[in-house]
Amino acid sequence: MYSITLKEGREKLPQKHHPWIFSGAIDKIMPSYTKADWAEVYSCDGRFIAYGYYDERSHIVLHLISWKRNNSPGDELIRNLVRQSVLRRRYLLSLDDTTALRLIHGDADFLPGIAADCYGKEIRIIISSRFADAFLPVIAAELDSMLHPSVIESTVDKTYASSEGLSEKTRHFREGKETKESDERPNVLFVENGIYYEAAPGKGQKSGFYADQRDNRQITELYAKGKTVLDLFSYTGGFTLHALRGGALSVDSVDSSESALRHLLYQIHLNENKGVLPPSSRDKVETHQGNAFEFLRNAEKDKYDMMILDPPKLAKTKSGLEQAVKAYKDLNRVAMEKIKDGGIIATFSCSGAMTRENFQTIIAWAAADAGVEVQILRTLSAGEDHPVRVSFPESEYLKGFILRIWK
Repeated sequence: MYSITLKEGREKLPQKHHPWIFSGAIDKIMPSYTKADWAEVYSCDGRFIAYGYYDERSHIVLHLISWKRNNSPGDELIRNLVRQSVLRRRYLLSLDDTTALRLIHGDADFLPGIAADCYGKEIRIIISSRFADAFLPVIAAELDSMLHPSVIESTVDKTYASSEGLSEKTRHFREGKETKESDERPNVLFVENGIYYEAAPGKGQKSGFYADQRDNRQITELYAKGKTVLDLFSYTGGFTLHALRGGALSVDSVDSSESALRHLLYQIHLNENKGVLPPSSRDKVETHQGNAFEFLRNAEKDKYDMMILDPPKLAKTKSGLEQAVKAYKDLNRVAMEKIKDGGIIATFSCSGAMTRENFQTIIAWAAADAGVEVQILRTLSAGEDHPVRVSFPESEYLKGFILRIWK
């Protein structure tokens, strides 16, 4: 185990339980670095701060894991953190109408670089740190012992593969042991708020579904009755399905992925067959494959009563924030200009570098440029299975608003 001393003045955030320490904050390390390992972390005056995991090949060289002196670091600590994370979600795991949720939410659950999602009988993990890669077998074994999934599938977040030096290979675990799996496994069936979905193994964006929008899809459904809806960046149709169940007159679903749109239509048929949606639902939907920004700019003015704007992460890092601000402002401004008077816009940002305050300011700028009045009806975020640690505000990446537009 390493003993790491921080530079004077660089201990304030770690003492307040922020989990990230970069190389510039470290004064000395004993013994000299040879390989990734656990570390005791101290302030410049010798006070214990936390246990962490030190890896000079990671872009965040030191991840703090536990601030409790009696929590000896090692595999048992990791197993205990996994158990606690799952147990905190007991209520969600007991629901009859929802079998899709996040089980581990990275640093917010004290497990950096691990996003573990449950979809019916499968668990899918996305790793984005060398720490997560090192302890993946331990994490998978503990998840298996608690939940007994049919399979655990792990992939690497492409955004971090290069900076962390991680192979983008897919790994599988059954009964706690790593196995080799065929790419021809059937889709996994799961339910969210009473609506049925399927996700293909090893394919699609992230883990194949966005469980973080569960509550927000339910909320937007409340506004859909009798409305002509535009679902931009629809992916496989979570918001579209809820709009249909909510009584939308029609939905235009727009995405750059043709395969995602085909899957969207399949899931409409799936829910018609399950009796969740009426048989005429498919006739209400028109899909459009292409650039969502261009589709909106070319859209007919005053056609839509309701718009859902759920773009992908436009600012992957703080360095990309300035360009993302322009894109978010342009997207929302054009939507405000195009929507009917009194229309509803559900708008989102999943860029972690974008704060909620910044996003609301962008909405105000867009409203001023569009010459409209905007009321915020609801403030939206990810569900309770995506908790935000107050000591780690970066864990609040998803933010959104329900807006009413007056012209």
